[in-house]
Amino acid sequence: MKIFVAGATGAIGKQLVPLLVDAGYDVAGTTTSAGKAADLRALGAQPVVVDLLDAEAVGRAVSQAAPEVVVHEATALGAAGGNLRKFDEAFAQTNRLRTEGTDNLLAAARAVGVRRFVAQSYAGWPYAREGAAVKDEDAPLDDNPVASSKETIAAIRYLEKRVAAAGGIVLRYGGFYGPGTSLAAGAEMVEAVRKRMFPVVGNGAGMVSFIHIEDAARATLAAIERGRPGIYNIVDDEPAPPSEWLPYLADAVGAKPPRHVPLLLGRLMAGEVLATMMTEGRGASNAKAKRGLGWQLRYPSWREGFVNGLGEDTRRAA
Repeated sequence: MKIFVAGATGAIGKQLVPLLVDAGYDVAGTTTSAGKAADLRALGAQPVVVDLLDAEAVGRAVSQAAPEVVVHEATALGAAGGNLRKFDEAFAQTNRLRTEGTDNLLAAARAVGVRRFVAQSYAGWPYAREGAAVKDEDAPLDDNPVASSKETIAAIRYLEKRVAAAGGIVLRYGGFYGPGTSLAAGAEMVEAVRKRMFPVVGNGAGMVSFIHIEDAARATLAAIERGRPGIYNIVDDEPAPPSEWLPYLADAVGAKPPRHVPLLLGRLMAGEVLATMMTEGRGASNAKAKRGLGWQLRYPSWREGFVNGLGEDTRRAA
């Protein structure tokens, strides 16, 4: 079976492509950089250099690959940088990939008769900040998001609506950690924790759901092979507030405990969106994904994952 992976050189793509190849699938993977074509070949995929915002180019690429499955993992999260105070501005390119890019891939997939379409969404920002602390896939999304995140949440809504209407599968991933992510040994978030520049904001009571990048890739493979159309939360078993997981992370990487700052100061430092999520965020339940995909986690909790899954020499580098 031929599988077309859009965004194959991203954090999850680098984990997913080898899994697909090892399972015997013929994989074509996209990148926007000709320089990364060799990386895709090394992973076992046929490289496709294409701009997913160019509808004609996407149509040609998918037609030439003639896949049976399309997997949309394309984002530009690396381009967001560290300044998230202007949240929608930082995620502008990712929002285009979630709207225009999704439309282009869906149109190309229909043209060649793709039988399965799987797309990346997110289980953090979109859930309504009221009611249960942990939400399942039927819970409503936020109708009144923080002003600076309205475009980003609208793009997530758009992707989910379009993919669902096409009979596809939407995977709402939790916060990624592990090799190749921003929460890995030597990566920016871990370094910020080491320097005590990642504080607990306000009461730190907002819930967060994590997922190790390897577990996210295995869930994606399960969705490709046996998922039914619909939305799935791809998260670990233990949603937790920053007041709990952030000190644990600091200890796991050999750092001093994080500072605590008042909500007002946190808004100035981190921006309204991150401060709000640290105090009002909602976690996600993985019951549907575990039941419906037959998916098992290597790291059921971030507790084990932060100690053993961030990469090599995490504590020694402190």
